[in-house]
Amino acid sequence: MNGDPLSHGLWEKTAPEAPSAPKLVVDVDCDVAIVGAGFTGLSAALHAAEGGASVAVLDGAEIGFGGSGRNVGLVNAGMWVMPDDLPGTLGETYGQRLLTLLGDAPRVVFELVDKHKIACEIEHSGTLHCAVGKSGFAELRERERQWRARGAPVRLLDKGEAAAKIGTNAYAGALLDQRAGTIQPLAYARGLASSAIAAGARVFSSSPVLGCHAEGDRWVLRTPQGAARAKWVLVATNAYTVAPWAELRAELTHLPYFNFATVPLDEPTRRAILPERQGCWDTRQVLSSFRFDQAGRLVFGSVGALRGTGLPIHRAWARRSLAKLFPRLTGVEFESEWYGKIGMTADHLPRFHRLARNIVSFSGYNGRGIAPGTVFGRCLADLALGAIGEADLPLPISAPKTALLRHAAEAFYEVGAQAAHFVDARI
Repeated sequence: MNGDPLSHGLWEKTAPEAPSAPKLVVDVDCDVAIVGAGFTGLSAALHAAEGGASVAVLDGAEIGFGGSGRNVGLVNAGMWVMPDDLPGTLGETYGQRLLTLLGDAPRVVFELVDKHKIACEIEHSGTLHCAVGKSGFAELRERERQWRARGAPVRLLDKGEAAAKIGTNAYAGALLDQRAGTIQPLAYARGLASSAIAAGARVFSSSPVLGCHAEGDRWVLRTPQGAARAKWVLVATNAYTVAPWAELRAELTHLPYFNFATVPLDEPTRRAILPERQGCWDTRQVLSSFRFDQAGRLVFGSVGALRGTGLPIHRAWARRSLAKLFPRLTGVEFESEWYGKIGMTADHLPRFHRLARNIVSFSGYNGRGIAPGTVFGRCLADLALGAIGEADLPLPISAPKTALLRHAAEAFYEVGAQAAHFVDARI
């Protein structure tokens, strides 16, 4: 997008065309104005429009421009933190509420895709969290125990079972989560936009919000050439937040993440690697992820930014790592490469903020944007429609807090990922 082949890579090449989303060049009135055309904002637009509200979505770039169009495409349940940790961090009521909502979130995604006939390469075969060494296996054993205690369909696989499903003996085991799956993320975002438009929402691209002020009981969102007046404002910009709510960006530490996609692999190779088409990621601190797209390309990613010295370092690491995991991929060509940024919070949990009267936001997905963004968007729509109150949300109200040493941490992540990948997988 915007002429940058490293922004959306394979997903931009293979997604269906985006629906028409012109610039906002006039003044519009609506019940709900939504800032950000990603998973959260578009889900909110769809659900609010279906609920009878007039809706306008404003995005400074394009539909799915941020993390929604760049991520791996894993539709996961829950968050990074262990399930038992949520009640301790959020309190029993919110902790259990969030666990229930996010545990069921992949099902909501799959049902939306089916209901609206969204062409996004859906694979509902689960995901595999792959154990690196004994410590990784112990972590997954505990994660399985905690989810199974809540009735979740997860199963810990031993080394042999994991090897059969993944196609490599590199892992000590894996946790299979049958609630989860994969999608083509940019195609999903564009499909949500098309569905929202069909339900009556208006979506405007290349329309950055430059300012927001109150006029009576309404808010006026000013863009370069027009404005939107609304009773409610839902801010859904997450890691790609810019003015006028810079406090949301200041709360998040950016973690860069890249992906490489191979050329389509031959049929014998596709049968040998991930034959059931689960999406995978591992337990390393500098983790790796991999999954197939519908055409048989293997998408392989990790922490890091594809810029400066990072591009050759991460590309060389990806080739070495793929060959080590799957020797038959030695020398395989990459067809696409791209990267983006993940918004991380201090406790790896998302945030709900009331930024002003009737201006609210969810942010801080910590790399779990697809399913949480979808259900949090629905929550925001229900709030604006009056179907629920703030006390019914899955997260308590909190005030944005600037992340400590954010700039230093972001520099460390980028440089540290290069250092880790420069030495990794050489033997």
